Formats: sequence, C-alpha cells, structure tokens
Amino acid sequence: MEHTAKVRTCLWFDKGGVKAAREYVSLVPNSRIEAVRENGQPDDPMVVEFTLAGAPMMILTAGPHYKLTPAASISILTEDQDETDRLWDALTKNGGEPGHCGWVVDRFGVSWQIVPKRLPDLLASDDPAVVSRVSDAMMQMGKIDIAALDAAAAKEPSLG
Repeated sequence: MEHTAKVRTCLWFDKGGVKAAREYVSLVPNSRIEAVRENGQPDDPMVVEFTLAGAPMMILTAGPHYKLTPAASISILTEDQDETDRLWDALTKNGGEPGHCGWVVDRFGVSWQIVPKRLPDLLASDDPAVVSRVSDAMMQMGKIDIAALDAAAAKEPSLG
C-alpha cells in the first residue's frame, strides 16, 4: 500500500464521506481522490483519502459519535470575485448555510472560509486606518465582496 502523505487533516463524518470528498475535489483545482477504503462498508466506505489544492485530507465515515463544528474549517484562498462567488454558491446550494465574514457550512456540515487573496493583502496594510475600515467592512459581509473591500480601503476619513 502506498502512503502519499505523512500528515492529513481528518474530518469525521457520520455518513456520506465519499460523496462529500467527490464534491470537494470537483470544486477545487489541483484536487483528486487518492484512495477509498471500504473496511467492510461497501455502501458507505469508511476512509477516503484525497487532496484539495495540494493539501492532504481524509474523511473517516464512522458513525454519529462526533460532530463537525466550525472550530475546524477548510480555508480556501481565492484568486478573484468570480472564484469566490463560484465556491460560495457551490457550497451553499442544496442545504449549505452562508455565514459571516466569508464563512459557510456546506450541506455535509463542514465549515469553510472563502477568502479572496485581496482581503489578507488589505489587512496587511501599513496604514491602521485602512486596516480598520477593511476589517469593519468585512465584519458586515457574508460572502466577501472584493470591490466593497477596496472601496473601504480607499475611503478618505470624513472631517468632522
């Protein structure tokens, strides 16, 4: 048996792990299913190893003993608004739930952070006022809107 990664993030699922992994690899470029291990469960295989954009992942389908929570999430750095919109829409359809500040919980219960590259770039500004305005704007958003972040960054403080 070949082992392709020394370290993997493991997500515990009650059921449907292979279905989730297949959906995830279809959404993220440079992703693939590496191995599916039935372990006596041909209808809902116990282990699926996969890679998301080069990051090793695993889903263990082992029953209702543990629940997924937002305490662990998959963070995806997107290139632009189109990719942000595409992932957000795909993860919220069919029962997914949009959250705040770029967070979404997909229909399988996994939490994701959809983060356009522009957001950390703006938050790394040397100007504390820009950082504050961008942060304030982000806190009002569900899906991150890059144009609105740029507008917040460019806004001149009002003289009062």
